[in-house]
Amino acid sequence: MKIKNIYLFLSIVLLFISACQQQDVLLIDGHAELDEENPLIADPEETMDGEWVTYGNDFKGYFVRPLAKETFPGVVMIHEWWGLNQNIKNMAHDLAEEGYVVLAVDLFDGKVADTPDDARIYSSEVRDNMDKALSHLKSATSFLKNHESGSGNVASMGWCFGGGMSMQLSLNEELDATIIYYGALETDEEILKGIGWPVLGIFGSEDAVVPLDSVYEFESSLDTLDIEGEIYVYEGLGHAFANPSNPSHDPEKTEDAWIKTVDFLNRNLKNQ
Repeated sequence: MKIKNIYLFLSIVLLFISACQQQDVLLIDGHAELDEENPLIADPEETMDGEWVTYGNDFKGYFVRPLAKETFPGVVMIHEWWGLNQNIKNMAHDLAEEGYVVLAVDLFDGKVADTPDDARIYSSEVRDNMDKALSHLKSATSFLKNHESGSGNVASMGWCFGGGMSMQLSLNEELDATIIYYGALETDEEILKGIGWPVLGIFGSEDAVVPLDSVYEFESSLDTLDIEGEIYVYEGLGHAFANPSNPSHDPEKTEDAWIKTVDFLNRNLKNQ
């Protein structure tokens, strides 16, 4: 009996060790995140400064800037329907490391969704009060344009729900660039004609939320209006493929999209 117990104990220990070795995912704010060795996850750096700030009509966001004594272009970063969770804060740090002042807005007023049902409720509340949402995003744009660390050039950037909001901000505010990761698109040329700056779009060919027909119609409308558009469709990928907590996350394609994103921003914000 003692021998059997020893074998049982050793088996449990080995299983535990194996599980620890395979655990390469962190749970932060209820969402799975990649481990510290992944380049998309930023550790605190002496050259970066991140803090919560208030602007406009008591709106709040997570602001990250390089500490170097110079000015940098700004990016209004807009979260997915999960809210301003740790993943978005990590992305803000990653972009700041590329030489940008980044304001990750909190459109959910401090709420972070742990379930799709919660995310659906929170995002619907924002869409049902677009005047408030646009006021928030415009205030964020103004904050970056006027901040002492900002150069005055500002882009919008968002994923999923945030991609759609990036689209909406671009229709209601003067910007220098727009980035949309698989967000709801506007294809009406009469509505789009007010955009006078470059647009980057990142999509998956198997996205059931943002169908390819609307992506190609959007691209066609930009071409007709002579708006500089860079539209990339990743074959075989579905919605939210760039989110590390998504089971269908594709790290390789996400990294490629990130390289394209930084290059797009550098060309259109830093060289102006």
